[in-house]
Amino acid sequence: MFFCFLHRAGEITISTPIMTHAEFQLSGPIAARRIVVAMSGGVDSSVVAALAARTGAEVIGVTLQLYDHGEAVGRAGACCAGRDIRDARAVCDRLGIAHYVFDHESRFRDSVIDDFADEYMAGRTPIPCVKCNMGVKFTDLFALARELGADCLATGHYVSRVEGAQGAELHRAADPARDQSYFLFATTNEQLDFLRFPLGGMPKTQVREIAKELGLIVAGKPDSQDICFVPDGDYASLVKKLRPEAGTTGDIVDESGAKLGEHRGLIHFTVGQRRGLEIGGQAEPLYVIRLDPERQQVVVGPRRALAVKAARIEGLNWIGGDHSGPLTAKVRSLARPVPARLEGDRVVFDTAEYGVAPGQAAVLYAGDRVLGGGWIAETERAEIALAA
Repeated sequence: MFFCFLHRAGEITISTPIMTHAEFQLSGPIAARRIVVAMSGGVDSSVVAALAARTGAEVIGVTLQLYDHGEAVGRAGACCAGRDIRDARAVCDRLGIAHYVFDHESRFRDSVIDDFADEYMAGRTPIPCVKCNMGVKFTDLFALARELGADCLATGHYVSRVEGAQGAELHRAADPARDQSYFLFATTNEQLDFLRFPLGGMPKTQVREIAKELGLIVAGKPDSQDICFVPDGDYASLVKKLRPEAGTTGDIVDESGAKLGEHRGLIHFTVGQRRGLEIGGQAEPLYVIRLDPERQQVVVGPRRALAVKAARIEGLNWIGGDHSGPLTAKVRSLARPVPARLEGDRVVFDTAEYGVAPGQAAVLYAGDRVLGGGWIAETERAEIALAA
């Protein structure tokens, strides 16, 4: 199902100094260009729509309705729900461009929300934003943009697309604080050829300045926080609602199997966590080092027990061009890339990494370029952990 809101193309003037529009350079006369912009109802995608329209191309804003939850809880910054669809529509009206809304709620629930719950039930730490990008956002939007006859699909992600000697490359954003490349490691070469990321070279302050100057109602809208479909960050409540058995209690044990306490469900814990264990009388602080869903156990140990020398990854995806030479690996969205090497399906770290959790991703870089990555299936402890 889709809903369509059409507006006649208008003229956009932006006096704020902005980047050149190389991101939108396409072959053929400008009158024949058509750009589809993925619009979540936030300030980033709204400004992308404005930049696209400024090129003189025909621009179509597309919003995927993914769920009604954000509207129900009245949560500011929840994307792709009722309020956000209205904001995206208002921005398109202001810019004078077409706006389409496609109902993908069922697809989002099956491929992202249910997967999120199942991953937690299996004792892993999921990254729903990557699954959303892999499926609903890039795969589905890619097909929709093609059906609409677009020359490219533009999004508000803070990453850069660079034309290299062997084709399009994915690079980190100029602003490290905004960089979202970790979440796009699964982008395929075919998708990258079609995608455009106009905000990769811009700071957020500049994006908001453009939105304000254009009088867009989203100029001061807060950024989405936490996981978009989880109200107030309470993911455990959502998982229990979807999987009632997730509230099964169990034991907190040390590495020898000795019981130290009890927990109220594995979904409340992730590898590297310290808070919430509520275990007293220990000689040193304890951290979650492993989750055992078969025994319903949370296994804890000292920080040195978190040291990992390597991680086996699954679903390895390479993004364009040559992948030889030194690389770094990033194992959490907020972690810094560290020197590593790839040996078969194993990412081996030059020095021990801490808090590497199955279910997360290991993303590989060569400088600022994203080489690709895969899902962490299991980890290998470092010698320091065994010798301590």
